[in-house]
Amino acid sequence: MTERLQDVFGIDEPIVLGPFGGLSSVELTTSVSELGGLGSYGLYGYTRERIHDTIAQLRAATDKPFAVNLWLPTGDEVIPSDVDLEPSLAALSPLFEAAGVAAPTPLAAFLPFIQDQLDAVLEAAPAVLSVVFGVPDAALVDAARGRGIRIIGTATTVAEARALDKAEVDAIVATGAEAAGHRVSWLRPAEDSLVGTFALVPQVVDAVGVPVIAAGGIADRRGVAAAFALGASGVQVGTAFLRTRQSAATDAHRAAIARASDTDTVLTRAMSGRLARGIPNRTMRTIETAGIIAPFPAQNWLTGVFRAAAARSGDGDLLSLWAGQASALAVRDDAAEVFAELAAGVPR
Repeated sequence: MTERLQDVFGIDEPIVLGPFGGLSSVELTTSVSELGGLGSYGLYGYTRERIHDTIAQLRAATDKPFAVNLWLPTGDEVIPSDVDLEPSLAALSPLFEAAGVAAPTPLAAFLPFIQDQLDAVLEAAPAVLSVVFGVPDAALVDAARGRGIRIIGTATTVAEARALDKAEVDAIVATGAEAAGHRVSWLRPAEDSLVGTFALVPQVVDAVGVPVIAAGGIADRRGVAAAFALGASGVQVGTAFLRTRQSAATDAHRAAIARASDTDTVLTRAMSGRLARGIPNRTMRTIETAGIIAPFPAQNWLTGVFRAAAARSGDGDLLSLWAGQASALAVRDDAAEVFAELAAGVPR
């Protein structure tokens, strides 16, 4: 038997907020923590200074445990000197024009250095660091433990879960192919790692010795009860919370989730260069029709220029409309109501 998730993280309910890279908000993160779960905040692309500032804001809003999330490098990330952006700029020109922004000029780097990000998190010492796209090395695990930071790893296959367990993380998120956003596979290509939640969770539970957090397709008490029946020690929920007014999603994004049915999400590399699940829109169709997608993170940086403008104007056709296959079950617009519904499915 593994340790209860509540005891591992010092929380009251085994409910974890999915960390939204680019869509996290201090309000939603701290709301979930205040309600007794583990709020999470995605730090993708954040500089060292911004990480310090964000964690300070979170601490000012709650004294309960919360997690911050970072993307570990997989080794296939390109830098500006590696890639010719001209074909991509040409393919994306109608989208820059639609957003009313100029095509960007290349930066010195597409992303901050991961070590700077990790150092900032270690210095700020939140209760939990969650990671995706890899396994934390021994130095990171030791440094985190020395500062009282628990670590959550993320697996899309049993092999990834075993690697994380060997690295002595404190818990493992088993994320099924139903989940919204990026497929965070790292041992094999994401297209070859599309295991559904119902199949993945019990196999991961059987393979590791730490608490397993089920993710993907869970949006109400029925999904929570099913996750525990499969042997999970907790659940991680994204789309149901993303639809709430406390998230940083735009009204257009929330409306798209509210309209989505079980078949209204697709897997695409169009928005970032990495496989992710979302709701099709003009942007996705334009990029896929052109057939020109820059490698990650170049594509994510390029589309981020018009996505930022679209977020300000509320144009859902120019956004990344991340959503999972259970979007139709995301029927509540208040985080407290979502949390209460989920908590009703936890075995007592």
